[in-house]
Amino acid sequence: MTPVTQKLYTDDVSLLMVLLDTNPFFWSTSKSTSLSFSNFLSHVLAFLNSVLLLNQFNQVVVIATGFNTCDYVYDSSSSPTNQRAETLLRKFEEFVVKDEQLSKEDSVHGIGNSLLSGSLSMALCYIQRVFRSGSLHPQPRILCLHGSPDGPGQYVAVMNAIFSAQRLMVPIDSCVLGVQHSAFLQQASYITGGVYLKPQQLDGLFQYLSTVFGTDLHSRRFLQLPKPVGVDFRASCFCHKNTIDMGYICSVCLSIFCKHHKKCSTCGSVFGQAQTNAPSTSNQKRKTADT
Repeated sequence: MTPVTQKLYTDDVSLLMVLLDTNPFFWSTSKSTSLSFSNFLSHVLAFLNSVLLLNQFNQVVVIATGFNTCDYVYDSSSSPTNQRAETLLRKFEEFVVKDEQLSKEDSVHGIGNSLLSGSLSMALCYIQRVFRSGSLHPQPRILCLHGSPDGPGQYVAVMNAIFSAQRLMVPIDSCVLGVQHSAFLQQASYITGGVYLKPQQLDGLFQYLSTVFGTDLHSRRFLQLPKPVGVDFRASCFCHKNTIDMGYICSVCLSIFCKHHKKCSTCGSVFGQAQTNAPSTSNQKRKTADT
């Protein structure tokens, strides 16, 4: 495969991968967001139309991020222009019904977590297929419209996707719709050079999307885009999947644990005892000399 640095990009043509959070547990909770799912789709559809109108060669791909599964629901390169809204809404309805049926098999407490790691992986796989199609490519970027809380169990998979996007030089933009900030998306946007935004007024979501995320990567150099106040760099432990401030790290595979273990559950390395538990060599020599 041709190295990423040798790829030729068009400055004003974009390949926009949009990841939409369709978690039914998030949208059915009134405290999660003041925006209904139908209004959310109307804002997103208007935004997608505006991106495609900016340049006739722009391409938009939409991936639905559910609670149990992820799937491609729209691709502007293979869908007729006059059936854009109809195709997108029909695919969304089919996906949401399938995801809700899978959710009924297991009981869920609270809002639940969406498969952010799965949708990120699907977006990167699609971008890789575009990279291999020829020498001239549109500028790829990923936009995450996410509302569900972070799933600590997905920490490793999400971080792997983030570092893969960084290596491919694909920025990950984040628009958080929930009440709380997303540590995963804060790190994703910071590491890949994307934009992180948590809108204050969700009723004006289209204005936020069009003014912040509508422009191509070349035009961003001339715009004053919002910058995050801070980034939550906390990690999740591999043993209990909890977010921790301080922990133990395996020196071989860099796995993170919230408590000391005798053996690494990831690579099998045996951890040594703490130095304070065993007497030092100098003390042993001193005791031998005294006797």
